Amino acid sequence: MDEIVKQALAKWPNVPDCYGWLGLDARGNWYMRDERAQASGPFAGGCAQSKGSLLKHEKLIEFIQRNYEPDAQGQWFFQNGPQRVYVELEITPQVWRVNDDFSVQDHTGKAAVVAHCLVDENGFLYLQADTRFGLVHTMDMGPSAEAIEQGVWTAQEVISADLPKLYNFVLSPLLLQNK
Repeated sequence: MDEIVKQALAKWPNVPDCYGWLGLDARGNWYMRDERAQASGPFAGGCAQSKGSLLKHEKLIEFIQRNYEPDAQGQWFFQNGPQRVYVELEITPQVWRVNDDFSVQDHTGKAAVVAHCLVDENGFLYLQADTRFGLVHTMDMGPSAEAIEQGVWTAQEVISADLPKLYNFVLSPLLLQNK
């Protein structure tokens, strides 16, 4: 977490949390979800309008990614100064990029070591690496298939609906708040 964020938390400890305004898609892209996007439907499984606006500002994306982490309930958030901005997830909290040598890093650029490889009923490939879980980016299926073919990874079958409970993550903190 950035030092400036820690200072803001100390200075303003009681800022209300924010829900529904930020989303992470299956390709590791961040979306700002204004009121109209939120009213269009859920981030995961919703229409194109419900995703919101794709963030393109490099420094803002870097700031979000440096300050992105889960809480104890598996809700992922971006610590924006004193305010937690909970993230709506399209599929998983991490999106893995796979290199030709089968090394991996998540969408924030953090390297990791693969512990488990999973494939669901839709053919999506997931990795449990260190303490993080995520979807393999669609552009990296080539090296991922090679890793499986060469026996570097062994893919185990999983049901996609079971993933949030198995790997302790919440797809929609907003929906959780509205229950």
